Amino acid sequence: MSPEVGSQRAEAVSSNGADPLRMPDGALVAKRDAPVGGQAVLEGVMMRGVSTWAVAVRNPEGQVELSSEPLVPWAKRHRLWRVPVLRGVVALGESLKIGFRALAISANAQMEADDEGEKEEIGGWVWGLTIVLSLALSIGLFFVVPVGLTSLIKDQLGSPFLFWLIEGLLRTGIFIGYIVAISRLPDLRRVFEYHGAEHKTISCYEAEDELVPARAKLYSRLHPRCGTSFLLIVMVLAIFVFAPIGLPAWYWLVASRILGIPLIAGLSYEVIKWAGKNRRKRWVRAVMWPGLMLQNLTTREPDEEQLAVAIAALEKVLAEETPLAEGESPIEIVA
Repeated sequence: MSPEVGSQRAEAVSSNGADPLRMPDGALVAKRDAPVGGQAVLEGVMMRGVSTWAVAVRNPEGQVELSSEPLVPWAKRHRLWRVPVLRGVVALGESLKIGFRALAISANAQMEADDEGEKEEIGGWVWGLTIVLSLALSIGLFFVVPVGLTSLIKDQLGSPFLFWLIEGLLRTGIFIGYIVAISRLPDLRRVFEYHGAEHKTISCYEAEDELVPARAKLYSRLHPRCGTSFLLIVMVLAIFVFAPIGLPAWYWLVASRILGIPLIAGLSYEVIKWAGKNRRKRWVRAVMWPGLMLQNLTTREPDEEQLAVAIAALEKVLAEETPLAEGESPIEIVA
């Protein structure tokens, strides 16, 4: 960190006079949550509020393309979808749906025009197949493979405790190894930079600071509600959720790992939402520290042009709603 940037961070406060908290990287983060979340996409950022989501993408010509769609959250459609744990499963499904739609928009924005000036868009069946393969890979790599490998030494262990402990450690190790591996891919670097821009912009908004790149860059690229932290919590909580099952036949072990994913996801969502609301407490920040450190791999420092894209996406949402005015919103959103 340069002395100039360090000085800026030391002196920075939000434009409304509030003094935000600081993250492990020394940068600022707001003291409270807003029902705003987002996702990095190809050369852009998706932002979502309570009733709107928007995508801002910089196309090959350097222009920022904006797209927005209204949103009726599933949690507002039925009271049952707001029950703790279940609301996390519902929110995760909704986030996946919006996320893949946003990725499709960003991918199509990067397509080159043909000789007649028309862009060929990626077909819906391609995205459908992508979703199926992505989910299958995630479930297989992080849940089926660990229990399968541990089952190979099941008889030697002779203890349910050792079985679920080794399986859990293996699952967490595979996950961290996967994150480390993809973080080294040059093609993903810009996506991680936009991920950082998304976090900085959300924190800037949550602090009620001025939404301009010069202010947003002072905020941390780490965020308590990040999906990376959420996934690490999933890996750790799975150790405890699967422990009571014991050591049934291998096919029951595999089935339990697949069928138990919604429960683990729901519990993990409650943990990360609770941590976001209690970020002022030092011991909470200490518990969340491993997830924040993992975000150092899935985010990179963005430049001001990338921050401008993230801000454009959020401003598109703010043109339709004011998430901060929602107060204690029933809508569960990961940053």
